Amino acid sequence: MKIQFTLNNKKIEADIKIGQTLLEYLRENGIYSVKYGCDNGECGACTVLVNGKAQNSCLMLMHTVNNCKIETVESFSDHKTLHPLQKSFLDEGAVQCGYCTPGMILSAEALIREKTNPDEAEIKDALAGNLCRCTGYVKPIKAVQK
Repeated sequence: MKIQFTLNNKKIEADIKIGQTLLEYLRENGIYSVKYGCDNGECGACTVLVNGKAQNSCLMLMHTVNNCKIETVESFSDHKTLHPLQKSFLDEGAVQCGYCTPGMILSAEALIREKTNPDEAEIKDALAGNLCRCTGYVKPIKAVQK
């Protein structure tokens, strides 16, 4: 089955496998910021933006992204300068092991696109789907506030 979508601002025409998830497709095509975690939508390690909304790519079958815009954290940097959220996460020490960081940054970006100055409760709600064992969430929340 052939589908079309935009991945990190690049038009893609893909011949997909039946039952293939977006997570599987991305990893097979060199997008390694999207992590395998729980594989059931609980951890947020595989978070991507689909049409600007944070989504768990492990739960999305490829045929559902036909004509969608997909963004991963790879789209945020030109390899010369960091995206403001990436810089903020570094500045605030919100990056420890780094496994959850891309998903958290994408969840935060989706929130900021919706509301430019979110309060702490809104930030906590936006990050609630991203599990982290290292940071305790205080630093990521401060990074998004910054």
